[in-house]
Amino acid sequence: MDIQEPNVRSCVENIVEMVDTDEENFAISSSSAPDAAFDAVIGCIEDIIMDEEFQQLQQSFMEENYLEFDNSDENKLSYTHIFKEYVDRLEKHLEQQLTERIPEFNMNTFIDLLMQHKDEVAGDIFDMLLTFTDFMAFKEMFLEYRAGKEGRGLDLSQGLVVTPLISSGSKCSSSTESQ
Repeated sequence: MDIQEPNVRSCVENIVEMVDTDEENFAISSSSAPDAAFDAVIGCIEDIIMDEEFQQLQQSFMEENYLEFDNSDENKLSYTHIFKEYVDRLEKHLEQQLTERIPEFNMNTFIDLLMQHKDEVAGDIFDMLLTFTDFMAFKEMFLEYRAGKEGRGLDLSQGLVVTPLISSGSKCSSSTESQ
């Protein structure tokens, strides 16, 4: 019986190869090959979007365009151009990085799989991917960014209550005072 090492590439260490020996088939993971491949792509996406290059690309794009967006029901014609440019820059960067890491990667196939597995993907990853296909998610991302830049972000201070553990009238005694 031959034992072979699994084939591992960069962030795709989760992809499992079936090892065919003369007598038996062995699998390193109990998940199906399509599920393992999907999980590997999600792992790569997490690596890519956490990378400083992607973060800088997204940050600079948002900084260039956030003032154009306002919180009204009417969508400006300029939003369409900004959305297209965002998809061109960021989705293409993401797709290029994925293709480098997973040569057989196909974005259209992945999007179909993503919609089937959307409940299994972390919310922040899914939300970021949604900004490439859902204009309203894209607009909401810009509105949140603008609110943060203008200091109108979510204020949780009204919900916080500080209660002292010791009343102000009682004295704390240390262990050295009792000696």
